[in-house]
Amino acid sequence: MSGSVLVNMAAPYSGNLNTYKYSVILPTYNERKNLPVIVWLLAKTFNEHNIAWEIIVVDDASPDGTQDVARELQKVYGEDHILLKPRSGKLGLGTAYIHGLDFVTGDFVIIMDADFSHHVGGVITFRFSKLTLKQPKFIPEFIKLQQAYNLDIVTGTRYRSTSTPLMPGGLPVTPGGVHGWDLKRKLVSRGANFLADTVLNPGVSDLTGSFRLYRKHVLKHIIQLVVSRGYVFQMEMMVRARALGYTVGEVPITFVDRIFGESKLGADEIVGYAKGVWALFVGV
Repeated sequence: MSGSVLVNMAAPYSGNLNTYKYSVILPTYNERKNLPVIVWLLAKTFNEHNIAWEIIVVDDASPDGTQDVARELQKVYGEDHILLKPRSGKLGLGTAYIHGLDFVTGDFVIIMDADFSHHVGGVITFRFSKLTLKQPKFIPEFIKLQQAYNLDIVTGTRYRSTSTPLMPGGLPVTPGGVHGWDLKRKLVSRGANFLADTVLNPGVSDLTGSFRLYRKHVLKHIIQLVVSRGYVFQMEMMVRARALGYTVGEVPITFVDRIFGESKLGADEIVGYAKGVWALFVGV
């Protein structure tokens, strides 16, 4: 059934978020302006919820000084919290995660964009030329849902108003949505997910999203099987997770278009996505 998830009720929700360590893998390329803010938001969220954490920055030889910024952040937060693991060039998103996994010491891995798209619980606004941020809350919600149902994966969704399964104790969540996109881009995203949902029946509502929490061993298993590149990569991850029988939950998120820099979505990615859907339909 479209939109359904597998549920594992083996472990009851404890109400505590600090049992495990969480590792965030941040692939970066020309994120000098975004990186300090996303790291600050993540550190604030983890520390306020007493969650053990680390951030692995996988930078693909950014020419804008992203690595220099990461080194300065190491001085602020400590090298045990900020790990810089650069590569020699732009080698692809999937291999960036594989590279980052080699250095993960946490029990769970969070993957997300470093371009300031996933980490706010509300809307980013500009007032009198000042950036106003609301406290991030999605990661604690991911963790609560994972613990409540002993899930293998929790993925963010822009297209649901409630979590799937429901949050423990009926805790409210903010409906998913997108801010900063024009109508054309919204239609492209909706159309892409509708196409994939119709053809592949993946069991999640937002296949093209890239904000997810995995058990470390689950991510290592799935990612070694993935052959897609670009935007199809995230879609294949979910399709293979379902095929392998891993349990998946969804939490509504607010997606905000990148604050600094340009979006990387183009015509080539759209064509590649359509081809990728067909390849997964035939091959998985």
